[in-house]
Amino acid sequence: MKNNKLENFTCIMVIILILLFFYDDNDEEFYTNIKEIKEPNNITVLVNKNNILPKTYIPNDLRLINNRYAYSNKYLREEAAINFENLSADAKVLGYRIIATSAFRDYEYQEKLFNEYTNSKGLEYALLCSAKPGHSEHQTGLAVDVEGSNKDYDEFEKSIEFNWMKENAHKYGFILRYPKGKEYITGFKYEPWHYRYVGIKHATNIYNQNITLEEYKKRLNN
Repeated sequence: MKNNKLENFTCIMVIILILLFFYDDNDEEFYTNIKEIKEPNNITVLVNKNNILPKTYIPNDLRLINNRYAYSNKYLREEAAINFENLSADAKVLGYRIIATSAFRDYEYQEKLFNEYTNSKGLEYALLCSAKPGHSEHQTGLAVDVEGSNKDYDEFEKSIEFNWMKENAHKYGFILRYPKGKEYITGFKYEPWHYRYVGIKHATNIYNQNITLEEYKKRLNN
C-alpha cells in the first residue's frame, strides 16, 4: 500500500527544491516554450516538460515483453524489449527479480492517468508526479517502470534489486531517468523505479558522467 502522506511530503519537497535551484541551473520554465519533437523514433529522444510528442505517435516496432519478465500486455520498442529481457534474465540468474510493471502508454492513456492524479491529489501534485499527455517517456516505448522482490514499484529503492540496477542497468542500455537531486533539471520527483532505454553506448556515457538525459543531450548539441 502506498504511503500517501509520505508521497505528498516528497512532492512538496521537490517543489521547494525546484524553486531554490531553478533559475541557476535550468534554461527555461517547465511547460513553457514547448517544442514538438520532430524525430520521435530517435533512440535518445528527449521527452520532457518542454518537448512534446505528436498526439498520434505510436512506435511501429512495439514488441510484447516476455511474461517471465513483465506483467501481462507490457510493450516496449523491439530493441528496448530485447535488452530489458536480457537484463531481467541475467538478474534472475543472480537471484534477483526485476519485473516490468509499466511500459508503453499511448497519449490517451497518459491523459487519463494525469487527469486522475489531478482530480485525486490536485494539479500541483500531478505536475510533479506525473506527465501531461504527450510529455511522457512511456509514449516512446523506451521507458519502463520496474519492481523487485518486494513486489512494490513504489518501494523499489528498498528492494535488494535496486543497487544492482543502479550499477548494471547501463550495461543493457538503460538509465535511471529521474535521479535524486536532479529534480530541478528533469522536472519530476525522484523515481527509483523508472528506467529509460537509450542504447548501451549512450547509457554508459550518462552513467559514467553521472548526469541526466537533459544534461547529456545539451552536451551532445554543444
